Amino acid sequence: MPYVAKLEKAGIPTVVVDYEDQLELGKETALIHGVPNIRFIHSSRLVPGPEAVDEFIEPMMEALTKPLTKKEKERGRWAPSQERVLFEGTLDEADTFYQQTRHIPPPLDAPIAIYTDGFPIRIPTEERVKEMLTGTSHKPDELIPYPFDIEGRRGESRKKGDPVLFQPMGRTATVEKVAINAVMAGCKPEHLPVVLAIAQSECAIGTAGGSNGQWCCVSGPIVKEIKMNSGIGMMDPGNPANTTIGRSYQLMAINLSGAVSGINRLSNFGNPFNTGGTCFAENVDALPPGWKGLNEEFGYDKNESAVMVVNGPGMLGAGGWPPGGYRALQKSGHGGIARRLDVKGTPGPHNFLEYMVPELWASREGVRTLVLMPQMAKHLYELGFKSKEDVYEWLWKKSFEPLGKFRLRAGPDLSTNGWMGIESTSGKHWKELSDDYMVPAGGNDPLGNCIIVGGGEDETLVVLNGRGTAYSIDAWR
Repeated sequence: MPYVAKLEKAGIPTVVVDYEDQLELGKETALIHGVPNIRFIHSSRLVPGPEAVDEFIEPMMEALTKPLTKKEKERGRWAPSQERVLFEGTLDEADTFYQQTRHIPPPLDAPIAIYTDGFPIRIPTEERVKEMLTGTSHKPDELIPYPFDIEGRRGESRKKGDPVLFQPMGRTATVEKVAINAVMAGCKPEHLPVVLAIAQSECAIGTAGGSNGQWCCVSGPIVKEIKMNSGIGMMDPGNPANTTIGRSYQLMAINLSGAVSGINRLSNFGNPFNTGGTCFAENVDALPPGWKGLNEEFGYDKNESAVMVVNGPGMLGAGGWPPGGYRALQKSGHGGIARRLDVKGTPGPHNFLEYMVPELWASREGVRTLVLMPQMAKHLYELGFKSKEDVYEWLWKKSFEPLGKFRLRAGPDLSTNGWMGIESTSGKHWKELSDDYMVPAGGNDPLGNCIIVGGGEDETLVVLNGRGTAYSIDAWR
């Protein structure tokens, strides 16, 4: 849409070809980029490409050549008001107000909450918001800024200090507005610095297709200060800090980012990480010697607290074995894992990642986040992986596969610019490489993967797609 808007503003006719069920998302995106009345035509999700083109070519040519109406010539970006949504009335009236819904038409065709995630909330009264703001030294009317330069969505750059544009609608927000959402989520004032750090991520959601999940992991001294759970059940409900901080992301996505299911949040099935929100903590005490915490991995000091925020594709996956199968491998070299690794009868430790590698990129290429229980991290250390970087490098090398096989994946059709770009490991055009040239399915960066140590003691792990960015919590104290 940014390029389409640029052409329109330059007087070059354009028309957007999209699916009918994504029309409302398209209209919102056009409004954000200053071309609110751009022309849309629809293509079919089911008709084969050549036939689909035959169907929309005439309407497209008509849309490109028909003179613009006065309404279509209007320009302007969406500029939402910044009024404070703090209800005045009785507690029962406030409950009713904040639990309002609106009906979203197909493809959703159901009521969706306007201000909440569908759960009851703590009403954000003036007094409660004022109390929440005691958790930070920053002024209520301070706009949330970008903490560093970033390359934004679709190549749009963001500069350090610029106001954060919450996605997908590009809104800005103040410290007070974040505090309001923290109250609604049930947070305490000591949680607010974490929520403010999360806010700097733009609180993006998956806009169309897929099943994007948002989750956060906290690293550093604040984990113990606010009594977060980094042990057994750390992704389950129950711990007040984990639960409310995780929920704050989803409430900010709704109230600050403008996310609405069925309009601009078109995730096919949704994601369990988003139901109530997900936040957990890293167990730094369980890290093997020489292994850095997430805070240090992202360039922060060991004694500085940070939160990694992830908006990743797909859903949660688990290690491909029952806990007993892992124990049989490491204790005495028995069981199916031992047979696959050809170490039957040999006591451990053994590299369990070897067992996982064939399936790790089976259905989707890209970087992975592995959430390891402490004993599993210890086994890797004993096998010679003296740092997380050693594991990342090993995994990346194991991800290489022949280009002929890599071409059979769906994702690279887009990431390689239709195979017309440059392959990073060779520096050559994709078309110049032979089918037996080895390319990484595990992303272009050897250090792109991520490891989080935490959870209980029953030997299994969690595999997640993608890796996030970490934001300083201490900057918001």
